[in-house]
Amino acid sequence: MFNVVLVEPEIPPNTGSVARLCLATGSTLHLVKPLGFSTDDRYLRRAGMDYWPQVRLRYWESLAQFLDETASADGRYFLTTKVTRPYWETRYHPEDFLVFGRETKGLPETLLKAQPERCLKIPMRPEARSLNLATAVAIVLFEAVRQTQPCDF
Repeated sequence: MFNVVLVEPEIPPNTGSVARLCLATGSTLHLVKPLGFSTDDRYLRRAGMDYWPQVRLRYWESLAQFLDETASADGRYFLTTKVTRPYWETRYHPEDFLVFGRETKGLPETLLKAQPERCLKIPMRPEARSLNLATAVAIVLFEAVRQTQPCDF
């Protein structure tokens, strides 16, 4: 199914919740180091419940490694608050990569400027600034699932 990429995640419960979302949709979770926690963290496991061992998981040593090794992928989408194109205006395909930045800083500006046609946002009122990482992943991931498969889990 899809590939959810968390770049340098900082908050264990967010990553645990995203792991559960990935399991629920059959998606692979990609964690780009450095992580702001240990994957043995009890809060991570609590948020991911007992599902953590069942999640398809891949670790990357750096964002550069991830970008280099997935450069040939047609569908890499970068989620940010810094663009105007809403996430629902994209036609998703199975195996696409949905890339989310760390909770406090988002994705690097250099990446966003280098691939503006691949940048998407979740529109929201300006007072909110941003959403919780797991909430943002759920919104975009389930839109991608809705577009690509019948609801027959």
